[in-house]
This record gives sequence, C-alpha cells and structure tokens, in this order.
Amino acid sequence: MTRTDIPARLDRLPWSRWHWRVVVALGVAWVLDGLEVTLVGSIGGVLERPDTLGLSGAQIGWTGSLYIGGAVIGALVFGRLADRLGRKKLFLITLAVYAAATLATAFSPNFVFFALCRFATGLGIGGEYAAINSAIDELIPARVRGRVNLAINGSFWIGAALGAGLSLWLLDPQVLGPVWGWRAAFGLGALLAVAILLVRRDVPESPRWLIAHGRAEEAERIVQRIEAQVSAQHGPLAPAVGHLSFGGRASPAWREVAQVLLRRYPRRSAVALALMISQAFFYNAIFFTYALVLTRFHGVPAERVALYIFPFALGNVLGPLLLGPLFDRVGRRRMIALTYVLSGVGLALTGWAFMQGWLDARSQALCWSAVFFLASAAASSAYLTVSEVFPLEMRAVAISIFYAVGTGAGGFVAPVLFGALIDTGSRGAVAVGYAIGAALVIFAGLLAWRYAVDAERKPLEEVAPPLGSDLTR
Repeated sequence: MTRTDIPARLDRLPWSRWHWRVVVALGVAWVLDGLEVTLVGSIGGVLERPDTLGLSGAQIGWTGSLYIGGAVIGALVFGRLADRLGRKKLFLITLAVYAAATLATAFSPNFVFFALCRFATGLGIGGEYAAINSAIDELIPARVRGRVNLAINGSFWIGAALGAGLSLWLLDPQVLGPVWGWRAAFGLGALLAVAILLVRRDVPESPRWLIAHGRAEEAERIVQRIEAQVSAQHGPLAPAVGHLSFGGRASPAWREVAQVLLRRYPRRSAVALALMISQAFFYNAIFFTYALVLTRFHGVPAERVALYIFPFALGNVLGPLLLGPLFDRVGRRRMIALTYVLSGVGLALTGWAFMQGWLDARSQALCWSAVFFLASAAASSAYLTVSEVFPLEMRAVAISIFYAVGTGAGGFVAPVLFGALIDTGSRGAVAVGYAIGAALVIFAGLLAWRYAVDAERKPLEEVAPPLGSDLTR
C-alpha cells in the first residue's frame, strides 16, 4: 500500500503555461476527428467523379460506416491498453496510427484501399478518445476540470471548420482542383498529426496512473518537475492537503469492470449510457444528413454546402467555451440536465418550423447553430461524465465502453434512419426524426437531473475512489 499526496498536489496547482501545453498537445485529438469527418463529407461528391476514385454513393456510405466501426473497435482495444500500459504510450501510439492511415488515404488507388484506410483512421481516433480523456482528467486541477474538458471536446468543431475550409480551397480549380485536391487534403491532415506527435513527446505519463501501478518514485519525479515549472511562473506553491493510499494493483479484469459498472455504480452507468447514446444519435442524425437537407429541401448547390458548415461549427465551438465554466460553478448535474433538455426543446421547435416550411437554407443553418450551441456543451459533458465518475484503474476502459456503445448505437442508426426519412421527400417525415432525437436527449437530461453525480471541483479520487484505496484527510 502506497500513501501519497500527489493527487492533492496536482489539484492545487494554479493554471500555468504547462497546463496550456498539455491541453494543446492532447486536445488536438478532437480537432483531428472533426477534420476527418468534415473532410470526407465535403469531398464525397468529388470522389464519385471518374477522374478520382469513381465511388458510388453506397461506397461512400460504407466508408463512413467503416470509419465509425474502426473508432468503436479502436476505443475498446486501445482503451483497455491505456489502463494496462499507461496513458502516454497509448496517446503516442494512437496518434501515430491516425497519421499513418491518413497519409495512406491520400494515395488510395481504389475503393478497397480507401475503405481500409478509413477503417484504420477510425482505429486511431477511437483509441485517442480513451487515452486522451483519461490523461487530461488526471493532469488538470479539479477546480477547472469541467470547463477544460468541455472546451477540448468542443474543439471537434474547429477541425470541422478547418476541414470545410480545406476542401473549399484545395478543390478550387485555380488551386489544385478536384483530381489532386482531395489527396492533398488528407496529406495535410497527416502533416498536422505528425507535428502534434512531436509536441506530445514532452507530455508526461499520468502520475496518478503511475502510483496505481506501483511506480511511486517515477510519479514523484514527474510531479516535482511539473511543480518546478509552475512555481517558476507563479512563485511558491500552496501546501497540498490530503493523502491517498493506493493498493498498487494491476488493471481489473473484464469481469471486475462489469461488476463495478453494474453493481457498484449502476446509476452512474445508466446515466452515462443515456447521455452517450442520446448525444450520438442527436449529432449523427443532423450532421451526417446536413448536406442532404440543404440540397434536397433548400436547393443549395452541392459545391456550396461546405459554406454552411461555418456557422454550424461556430455555434458548436462557442457553446462549450462559454457554458463550460458554469459546469464548475453551477454544477455538473444542473448544467447537464439544462443543456440536454433545452437542446432537445430547440431541435423539436426547429423540426416544427422545418415541417411548416418557415425556414430557408440560411435560417435553417442559424436554427441549427443555436440548437447546437447548447447541444455541443451537452455532448461534451457526456464525455466529461464518463471520464470522471469511474475509478482510476478502469477509467480508460470505461470511457471506451460507453463511447463504443453510444457511437455504435447512435452512429449507425441515426444516419440510416434520417437518410431513409429524407428519401421520402416529406418534410413531415424528417420532422418525426427530429422529434425522436429531441425526445432522447430530453429523457437523458431528466435522468441526469435525478441521478448524475455532483462532481464539480472535487478530486477524482473523491468522486470515484480508486479500487482498494483509502482516502484520508
């Protein structure tokens, strides 16, 4: 049994340049995911051309499903490894997988190669989620954990805007044009990943993970280096209060993981599952059919769809940034419930206005932007919830399980359902789909109001004590 004050020392640190470096180095995972998803959506029409890959609409749809499938498998496999081998090894490996697969995509000669590259890219991105969210929560002070986590998760939409901008620029005949532009776009994505890989090498292993695995001396050296950097900027540090005893045990087996999720924390698991599935359905339903609604119901030319991504992305980025501090001040439970319920009400009203024919392309985009200002904060809070309410030894695998189930359910079902509803050509049918998404997030919000954990400003070890630990003060 190891008794240590390292968690308390990490939580009492003032915000510093060192924390900014960690946030930038690790948080880019969501930017890359947003870049990938939007890039493929924006160049889908280009890939159907005979002078590119000559894909069919069904083949493009399959590449999207394979990307999601890869992300689900990557989350489960790499999430398990992140608990066993450490956060740092995995967030370096998963980014390397992403970079290699994205670079290979740029050289795709046919559908099969392109599809395999998309699957491999998904493996890397899915693995990123588990390793990154674990590391960030374990390195960021408790008092700002909510706002930082939400801001990082919301950065997906910075990548989305970047992907839309890249596609518009590179596909312009006066720049590279369709034949070579789509390849260059993937190449630039890989170049960005390599640059971030170099930055990540300086991010340390999680001291909390090291202590849990019996490597207390290494954890002490890392924390001393962090404290030296922070004190050089802010002066002498306040004393840490509180000690924790770790059992120094290995990562739990799958059976014990199931027991913790279903027996020790059944309410937390139910809330996490509801939050993840509903936000995944909500987002994938809208985002993966965004272009279809604009082109088929509002007559927007396919080559101009990317322009409508920018206001949508802006709302999604601003939501977590502006509402994030409230998750630390007002509280997790209240803000999760508020953002989920209000985003559901907003989508239901937008669906009603769409059905009545009151919206054109511009007002439709503005309504979506307003709805997703709230929904982006809500969805980000789902990832925050999963990453902080389960024990240290199984944090990454818990993230991966709920991510896999949520993405698998919402990611596969929502695009298929909404694609079928849009194919009917009926505004009423599409509005029914919006109503389903609204009902799901409202239900999840009400469930969170009743059972979510008040984890704001609390050390991770107080929210969910490590397996076999003894928290003392």
